[in-house]
Amino acid sequence: MMSAIPIVFIVDDDVSVRESVELLVRNEKWKPETFASAQEFLNHPRTLVPTCLVLDLSLPGLNGLELQNRLAEEHIDMPIIFITGYGDVPKSVRAMKAGALEFLTKPLDSSALISAIRKALERSRLALAQAAEMQELRARYALLTSRERQVMALVVSGLLNKQAGGELGISEITVKAHRRQVMEKMKADSLATLVKLAAKLGVPQNSAPALRQQS
Repeated sequence: MMSAIPIVFIVDDDVSVRESVELLVRNEKWKPETFASAQEFLNHPRTLVPTCLVLDLSLPGLNGLELQNRLAEEHIDMPIIFITGYGDVPKSVRAMKAGALEFLTKPLDSSALISAIRKALERSRLALAQAAEMQELRARYALLTSRERQVMALVVSGLLNKQAGGELGISEITVKAHRRQVMEKMKADSLATLVKLAAKLGVPQNSAPALRQQS
């Protein structure tokens, strides 16, 4: 079973910084993983636990901003806390606009860093939970037949069973049967719940005209 202990990745070419941040992380009962370069970090395998990245802005080779861009290109959703030895307003603005959670200057304030890491890990935890929820939701939706998906789209658009049957060219009783299967497979206890699930999945609503053309 995969460990649920949050991981804090620390990327800095200064060994003293890596060690000091690592100690802070261990004291908070989180798991630190340290790297001397961005490439070394990129070569490290990903894990499905809450994570965040404490990243030095000025790294040799691939720098902090370039690593941030790489992670974005690879769709890796990981909160980033930038650290730097000097105040660089333009770069800090670029980092924050690109989604960085925090930008701290060295020497690091321990309490500020811990607070930022805690916030980052909570964001990561929520993102993982949402991703798992969406994965399960898509798996349920995949169980629906083509006809059940059509019925679901019409029902969440507000059509009554009789109206949906008219759009699809089937009886009201048949619509009810399909609707019951949709509710069971989607694990929806009410129409309101089904509407919410459809919205999360991006199921197109008001699709009666399109379905009418297909019939």
